[in-house]
Amino acid sequence: MGAAVRAVHPAQCEAVTDAGSGAPWIVMVHGVSQNARVFSAQVEAFRARYRLLLIDLPGHGRSSDLPGPYGLEEYADCLYATLRETGVEAAHFWGTHLGAGAGLLLACRKPDLFSSLILEGPVFPGRALPAVGDMLSRIAQTAREEGMDAARRQWWEEGGWFAVMRARADECRAAQQRAMIDEFEGRPWLDEGLASRPIAPIDDLLKTLQTRVLIMNGEHDMADFFDAAEALSRLLPRCQRITIPEAGGFPLWEFPARVNDEVQRFLDTV
Repeated sequence: MGAAVRAVHPAQCEAVTDAGSGAPWIVMVHGVSQNARVFSAQVEAFRARYRLLLIDLPGHGRSSDLPGPYGLEEYADCLYATLRETGVEAAHFWGTHLGAGAGLLLACRKPDLFSSLILEGPVFPGRALPAVGDMLSRIAQTAREEGMDAARRQWWEEGGWFAVMRARADECRAAQQRAMIDEFEGRPWLDEGLASRPIAPIDDLLKTLQTRVLIMNGEHDMADFFDAAEALSRLLPRCQRITIPEAGGFPLWEFPARVNDEVQRFLDTV
């Protein structure tokens, strides 16, 4: 008998806008341990001109109860199911870290779905991030052996992507970011069930993707994410890269005004 077909559950999401029904959509997707609130400053900046669809990935936020596996393939499938359920047929996409990777993977499979991609510190689907992968393995071990409180504390205190927030706590809203982490139930770290699907190489798909892409990193981002951004930019034919001065792993959270200005300039050219 063939392998069982796994159901794809749409994620919990929220549409926010002050614009009319004809305004373009921006789909926003967070990273590991976060939820849609990571885009709070972007919501206020963009809701007057765009319809915003804020998605909580399975295992996170309002989608905490959605079952695994929690891999990029499954997240990409979930994003597509969510867009179909909400009736969003065309949109700009804005994702950070894991969310950026899931959106990019979906764009490779459904190239007409997104009119542009805004990718903050993206992972490269199918390619390893050595330091990040090692950290995630250690966090998952801590979560299973010592509990989620210990894992959340280790994630915040040792995660290089949070270094700028830790160093500039008031300016970069460290307390609010930590509050999101403290709400994270950790199912992707605790899950030992079904393995996520392996990702087939997407290099050839990236080379033919005609979607406009903006990749951003903070000046003090981790080397893994700079390496991924460089590799992606060499393959994507319509890619622009920017570096946000002083920022770390999450420029859109740390210095939102700078990021929002750059993104609006990019969207004005699409």
